Amino acid sequence: MFAIGEFARLAGVSVKTLRYWDEQGLLKPARIDAITGYRKYGAAQLSRLNRILVLKELGFALSQIEKLLEDGVSAEEMQGMLRLRRAEQEDQLREENLRLRAIEQRISDISREGEGLDVVLKETAPGYVVRVKDRLESYEEIARLYPLVYGQLGMRAAAGIPIAVWHCGAEQKDEIVAEAGVVLEEAVAVEAPVECVALPVVHCASFVHRGSFEQFAGVYSRFSRWIEEAGLEINGPCRELYLKIGNPVRGDDESYVTEIQIPVEKRA
Repeated sequence: MFAIGEFARLAGVSVKTLRYWDEQGLLKPARIDAITGYRKYGAAQLSRLNRILVLKELGFALSQIEKLLEDGVSAEEMQGMLRLRRAEQEDQLREENLRLRAIEQRISDISREGEGLDVVLKETAPGYVVRVKDRLESYEEIARLYPLVYGQLGMRAAAGIPIAVWHCGAEQKDEIVAEAGVVLEEAVAVEAPVECVALPVVHCASFVHRGSFEQFAGVYSRFSRWIEEAGLEINGPCRELYLKIGNPVRGDDESYVTEIQIPVEKRA
């Protein structure tokens, strides 16, 4: 048998907590000394105490914990609850890490606002694009379109360049309309909803970005400033050609190389 202080130390809880649980009927001492009134606990009670701690961590109130223990929660059920809780915590941690990375990226973007970009004006090369065009709820949702294209192209996709085309005109209002596809030198036969069309040759401002997708917001901000200062205006959908990209695609991969092409014309 262990004195309350010894048991508290073994269990990793405070003496005050054990006394409170005793008062609430949640974890009674195994024995109370008739002369001194000291509480005594047995090693077998650590199992119940561990279950109490688990259920508290899962957010249950003491009254709920008492009911669950009375119903006899098995070790397997406790493990299942903990695995679910672990998955929830991992999801929250990933979300917090994404928020932190976004904040760090904004700090970097602001620090580079005054830097120029090595933009060139050029005519795009002719070709064909095997694509799927759709309305999206978010920019990230474009990822769901590529498997439709690659599923039909198969090995032929390796000869092409992945592309995203963003239709961002004023007429689009709040919706996002985009194309996900692969640029090829020759036309190929495909089936709906995939289509193969000639890629229009356009006069564009082009910038080759070496870095992650997370940096795009800052790049586009500087790019738009360059277009304005050059006395130009956008006159067509923006293209992103992924010259070097990983599989699976990651937003934080610094090894990616992306050519951003924005069709432009002289400002009226």
